[in-house]
Amino acid sequence: MRVALFGAGGKVGSVLAPALEAAGHEVVDAREHGPGGCDVAVDFTTPDAVEENVERCLEAQVPVVIGTTGFNVVAVDLRAQETGVPCFHAPNFSQGAMLMMRFAEEAARTFAQAEIVELHNEAKKDAPSGTALATAARMGTEPEIHSVRLPGLVAHQEVIFGAAGETLTIRHDTSSREAFVPGVLLAIERVRELPPGLTAGLDALV
Repeated sequence: MRVALFGAGGKVGSVLAPALEAAGHEVVDAREHGPGGCDVAVDFTTPDAVEENVERCLEAQVPVVIGTTGFNVVAVDLRAQETGVPCFHAPNFSQGAMLMMRFAEEAARTFAQAEIVELHNEAKKDAPSGTALATAARMGTEPEIHSVRLPGLVAHQEVIFGAAGETLTIRHDTSSREAFVPGVLLAIERVRELPPGLTAGLDALV
């Protein structure tokens, strides 16, 4: 497939571009060439750039896979429905993070109290992270979220459950952005099968 990549020079994009090419896809720098003529677009940029990037794709009838967090999800969903284009968003494309959220949802059925600690590099724009917010939404218990931004971190999260006489900690650590590649490849392959609008979460694809 011909893939338009927004954020090709970023921390994730610089890892993703060669991985996409190794998987047999042709990668186009969307900032320079636009999404026109591409089969799918991928956005790993910043929250304030997502809506404009997606709009360019929707106008060209190109489905979008979004890895950026902190943007207006409702607005993108409505616009994608209006144009009849499928889009996909995951706050975290790591398979381990997907399982961490699934396990936290299950644990929340037993433990009434929990808090989330999410840790990312100092350049991350949004806090709390999209992964932490998605985890909290799945738990349904409105846990307190603590955000840490420090050099040397990539993406880490733990959900700590507490009850009388015991605690349970579910933790996921990303040591390299290569962990996101399998999830992005899956989304690229499946996004065109999705209904118009914005579908969220890797669980929807597996």
